[in-house]
Parts: sequence; structure tokens; C-alpha cells
Amino acid sequence: MTEASMEAISQYISKLFRTSGKRAKQSLLLPEGLCRRFSLAEIKIATNNFDDDSVIGEGAFGKIYMGFIGDCTLSVAIKRCNWMLGQGFKEFGTELVLLGQLRHPNLVNLIGYCTDKHEMILVFEFIVGGSLDRHLLHQDQHDPLPWKQRLQICIGVARGLHYLHTGVKHTIIYRDVKLINILLGENWKAKLADFGLCKKGPPSLSKALIRIDSVVKGTVGYLDPAYLRTSQLTDKTDVYCFGVVLFEVLCSRRSVDMESEREQSMAVWAPACVEDGTINQIIDPYLVGRIAPECFKIYVNIVTSCLREDDMKRPSIGEVEVGLEHALELQECADAAMRKDDVDAGSDQ
Repeated sequence: MTEASMEAISQYISKLFRTSGKRAKQSLLLPEGLCRRFSLAEIKIATNNFDDDSVIGEGAFGKIYMGFIGDCTLSVAIKRCNWMLGQGFKEFGTELVLLGQLRHPNLVNLIGYCTDKHEMILVFEFIVGGSLDRHLLHQDQHDPLPWKQRLQICIGVARGLHYLHTGVKHTIIYRDVKLINILLGENWKAKLADFGLCKKGPPSLSKALIRIDSVVKGTVGYLDPAYLRTSQLTDKTDVYCFGVVLFEVLCSRRSVDMESEREQSMAVWAPACVEDGTINQIIDPYLVGRIAPECFKIYVNIVTSCLREDDMKRPSIGEVEVGLEHALELQECADAAMRKDDVDAGSDQ
């Protein structure tokens, strides 16, 4: 990293934690007590000096290590951002400041950070189940997820997004909903992770239309066509991304099938299958015969509504959450009725 880059990072971090002046009293400071500042020495002890054997993930941002703090009593995930690999210090700052102030059961919990010696390190709670991507797309290594479990995971994601859109002072648009950013904790509780692309919008209680001019960022296969076309970011952008995820959950397929000749996009292909009545041909074979018809109908209607080209015609994330909860209720009622029929049939024999 060049001296100029290191200096820029130092200036940015100093700006984030400036403690004097009117501006500092606004949104740049972390609430005291919610986030711990670690020394680099503590981080090195936690990761055995960034031992490669501790690496549990790697991407454009750098590496994620599993480590231990508090006399090895607390397992944590330590994200060491590498500016040279593309994770800018602004994204680091965004994630640090946002997660330092947000608390919700369906968001990953930020424990602390380290900026010693120009490092950009975030320390999170360790999520035992790993990413939803691993469980859905690598079924040779994991047992297939039951349908009710998939629904419960999706409801958890919807609740996390709903909190970001309406449960905080200013609307936060997540902008990068995808399988790999959904982590599975104990009892399969879904937690959103990686907040580097988040964008703060107007006050969440404002009735004004949320539209933010923004450089288009996101992941191929999940990008909202309305956002791509206008460069205007809205809360419905998250709804679109989540719609892609919902189809991936149903079909256990990637958002873009790179192995097909046309590199088929799930966001285009799956709604077309719904339209022509062939959706049953592309769902996860494990789920065939395991989804109640009423539940399936509600679920597919929700997903297709999320992927409408016109963002104004998409539901809010709150409406999606309610729809998914209704789908789960229908599935549970169907399962209970089937169990009762089995018991009655057994007693008649």
C-alpha cells in the first residue's frame, strides 16, 4: 500500500472517530459501549498471527479468520480488509459505523474493530452454520435443507431487511442481498452479513419516495434492472435482490447458471417457467412432493412480485415478510393434517 493510500485511510478513520465539533455529534460516532477497539497485538493473538489455517473465508475484501478472544472463551470471525484487493476504506467505514449502531437478531453482531498500523479489521460474532450458499448449493457436503427450514430462514432475512428499511432512524438500503451474505446461526437463525455496500436514505418514517442517486454496485445475477437503468437506489432494490434469493432457495440453483450455453439468469428464467407452467421442472428435486400446494402457490406469487420490472409495482419488504409467514402457516397446517391422517389410518388398522 502506498504512503498516500495509508494516509487517506488514517484521515478517514480519524474523521469517523472525531470527538469534537458539531459534526461529530451527528452520525459518525459509534455509541459508547457498543463496540470495542482491539489492538493489533490482540488480533494477532486471536488469529495465531493471521495463520492461514485459521482462514474460513476469502473474497474481494481480503480474508476472514476464525479466532478466539476472552481467554479463548468467545469464538469470533475476524475480517481483515485488504485495500489492495478492492475493499475500499469507505466501505470499511460504512460497515463499521453502521454495524456499531445496529442491533437485531437477524443481523450479524459487530463486536469490535482494529485500525492500528493502518489495518482495517472488523471482529464479528462467529456464526456456526456458515453461509446459506454452502447448504443450498453444496448438497454433496450437507444434508438438504427441509422446506420449512428454508421458509424460516427466508422469514429471518425479510425481518432483517424490514428492520433496516423501517426500524432505524434513517432507512438503510442493504444493496447486496445474496446467498453468501446470509449466515446461519444456532437453530438455523438467518443473519445478514457484510454491510459494506449499504446506503443510508431519508428518515424511515418519512412518506417521501425513497430514491437515492448512486453509482451502481451489487452482484451480477442479483442486480435490479430499474437500478441499473436509472442509477436510482430504492428500498425496492433490496426487494428485487431478495426475490432472486427466494428462487434460489426454491430451486437450489445459482442466480446465474454459468454452465449453460446462455448463462441463464434465475431472475429471468424462473419467472418465465412460472408463466409457462414449468416451474415444477426446475425446483430442487429434494422438495418435490414436500411442499403443500397452497404454500407453494403463495410462495411463488411472492417471488414473482418481487421481481417485477417496474420497481413501483413490487411489494414492500414488510409485505414480503407477512406473505412468507402466511406461506409457513399454510405449510404447518398441511403437515399437521397429514400427521393426523397418518394417525387415524394407523388406528383403523
